[in-house]
Amino acid sequence: MNDILKKFQEIGIIPVVVLNDAKDAKPLGKALLDGGLPVAEVTFRTDAAEESIRILSETYPDLLVGAGTVLTTEQVDRAVAAGAKFIVSPGLNPRVVKHCQEIGVVSTPGVVTPGEIEKALDLGLEVVKFFPAEPSGGLAMIKAIAAAYTKLKFMPTGGINAKNVVDYLKSDKILACGGSWMVKGDLISAGEFEKIAELCREAAGIVKSVRS
Repeated sequence: MNDILKKFQEIGIIPVVVLNDAKDAKPLGKALLDGGLPVAEVTFRTDAAEESIRILSETYPDLLVGAGTVLTTEQVDRAVAAGAKFIVSPGLNPRVVKHCQEIGVVSTPGVVTPGEIEKALDLGLEVVKFFPAEPSGGLAMIKAIAAAYTKLKFMPTGGINAKNVVDYLKSDKILACGGSWMVKGDLISAGEFEKIAELCREAAGIVKSVRS
């Protein structure tokens, strides 16, 4: 398995971050590191995303920074140029996956159905995002699907929170979970980075308690 995917597994919970102002990137990165979750999936759907990825990557070498909600190969190139080390997409776009493979960047596209999973396997993927997780049947759906695809690991995102993440992490089908409850937009906009660090510590503690 790729080293970045191994890092995902080690960290267990991947903060999914929406940054509307690049000035928040630096204090957010510190909060993630202080809280024991040294990774950020910065959603590429805001004007500040590209600059935020650049700031995080340049300021914190120990922070694993990637781009989420990546829909096109052009966005892949912009995110990688800014410093993104991994690419996450809400759906499975073969062009995006192949482009990531060509330039040597980890890609975890979103899937929900067996048909999408088989396309992912055909592209040589070992790990896929399961999105939106809870609305699509949650862990029960993942277990049902995974029974037919024994070597594939999942990164569920969407509706994951501090209450249900334990059940996901207990499953050997789950590489890591994506979540935003510890990095909510209102906390970021209010500058409550100490609170974010506290929530990250709690999340990291959950991972440790389940997987240690």
